Amino acid sequence: MQELDLKGLKCPLPVLRLRRYLRDHVMIGEQVKVHTTDPMSEIDIPHYCNEFDQKLISSNTVENGHVFIVEKHSEVITP
Repeated sequence: MQELDLKGLKCPLPVLRLRRYLRDHVMIGEQVKVHTTDPMSEIDIPHYCNEFDQKLISSNTVENGHVFIVEKHSEVITP
């Protein structure tokens, strides 16, 4: 499983970086473990997955932030 460290980034950067990472480095069906510290990520990443057909496997609060497991479910379309 790939890991993406987005700690220290503030909204909207965690979602934008996740989207780019999924587009450029992840094949459909692969999973990424995403680490964040921005409190808004708890809302933004699940919303992104729901809106753009990616699969949120898990979302956990940890001592210094959040850890998400995201599975690439479809091709990432970016403007």
